[in-house]
Amino acid sequence: MSLPDASLPEHRARFTIDPDFTVGPVDPRLFGSFVEHLGRCVYTGVYEPGHPAADADGLRTDVLGLVRELGVTVVRYPGGNFVSGYRWEDGVGPVEQRPRRLDVAWRSTESNRFGLSEFMGFLRKLGPEAEPMLAVNLGTRGVAEAMDLVEYANHPGGTALSDLRASHGDKDPFGIRLWCLGNEMDGTWQTGQKTAEEYGRLAAQTARALRRIDPDLELVACGSSARDLPTFAAWEATVLAETYEVVDHVSLHAYYEETDGDRDSFLASAVHMEAFIQEVLATCDHVAARLKSEKRLTLSFDEWNVWYYSRPNPHPVKDWQEAPRLLEDVYTVTDAVVFGSLLITLLRHADRIAVACLAQLVNVIAPIMTEPGGPAWRQTTFFPFAQAARYGRGTVLDVRPVSPAYTTEKYGEAPLLHATAVRAEDGGVTVFAVNRDRYRALPLDVVLRGFGLDRVVEHSALADADPEACNTLAEPERVVPHAVAGTELADGVLRAVLEPLSWNVIRLA
Repeated sequence: MSLPDASLPEHRARFTIDPDFTVGPVDPRLFGSFVEHLGRCVYTGVYEPGHPAADADGLRTDVLGLVRELGVTVVRYPGGNFVSGYRWEDGVGPVEQRPRRLDVAWRSTESNRFGLSEFMGFLRKLGPEAEPMLAVNLGTRGVAEAMDLVEYANHPGGTALSDLRASHGDKDPFGIRLWCLGNEMDGTWQTGQKTAEEYGRLAAQTARALRRIDPDLELVACGSSARDLPTFAAWEATVLAETYEVVDHVSLHAYYEETDGDRDSFLASAVHMEAFIQEVLATCDHVAARLKSEKRLTLSFDEWNVWYYSRPNPHPVKDWQEAPRLLEDVYTVTDAVVFGSLLITLLRHADRIAVACLAQLVNVIAPIMTEPGGPAWRQTTFFPFAQAARYGRGTVLDVRPVSPAYTTEKYGEAPLLHATAVRAEDGGVTVFAVNRDRYRALPLDVVLRGFGLDRVVEHSALADADPEACNTLAEPERVVPHAVAGTELADGVLRAVLEPLSWNVIRLA
């Protein structure tokens, strides 16, 4: 990291907040997650019959407790790449009659012991705020199969498929409102990959058909799979030209990792995420202008995380295993700080992001880890998500930090401070802040105008002298947030010191 020039003004950051200057309200669905039939996310993750903590339905109650603590509001299912080869009918009805299938997306064997009914049961046990987000297969299937799935899931009764659901033990319809029209359809890795023209036409046909069944569904069109793909932006423009008036959201997916030892760039990953959001919004609004439409599309950032996809798998895996150990990244303090910065980015765009899903929920690049037959524990990334989901409700304030900067190889100059603030319904304010400086603490001054707040309720930080510190099976509580002393609010100015390489939550009342 290039340290700031000593001749520059004091090493200090600041910003001002005012209740009259806002970004917009936070949609609770910003705090969603993702369960895919991938690795051990489902089997020995959320679902493990015979485990000492399993309930009568085979769901791990220790995992259920951690997911509730995490504060997840939406769960996307069943994929992901998996959905592009999935037959939804395989996952309904008597479990003993369900077929075993090859999952070509992850070269695994799928038992189908866990399907739609089990997923909905899982959500019911999480609580009323946990909403399903279901993806339909537009890779190897199409309009008719999507219509069948919506009829099976949502129609009250009196038809072949709704009555079939009732015969399977689910008399009441599931009432699923939020649907993804396929997944990453421009990706070369996707089963049934399509051109923008092919997908746009199919997605529009599917959307119109599903709206004939239920006009109140919320539909998500696939954006390009990544900002760095050659298809990016042109894909969105072509797809939205077909689908703009029949969908509600367009999807974004982004993953970040440290490569070639370039930690400075990794810490500034949110610079890339910020640009990605702005570019997709620009494309959406350009299409709206071309179509002379007054409709304003919002975004579904339904896959995001830190993911070390360039690293080899440390676990031996053979093709066509059932629930192999795939993508079981162990997250450090550094990863958690970057993760928190990504959360800040989502909040800073709350006016246009309607849904966001951390990928994934358990074991697979996840905040929660389990051992088959053994315990479950929180990764370092668990804590920023849980704190944001708890305290990031309300209205995002317009935060424009003035901060020292440093130089990165990938993104040029990046600020050391990344921050936002959210005002709750009770008038309290929570500041979320990341100090990207690996070596020095960063003093922060926040001027509060017109809030009438007079005390610091809490200043919590996730930081450690060892940036590689992590939570493991052997040390499941090695890293936890800690209280920070000395943070003060006086005469309308908050004064805090952000530890080196830290995620901070400062609550004011």
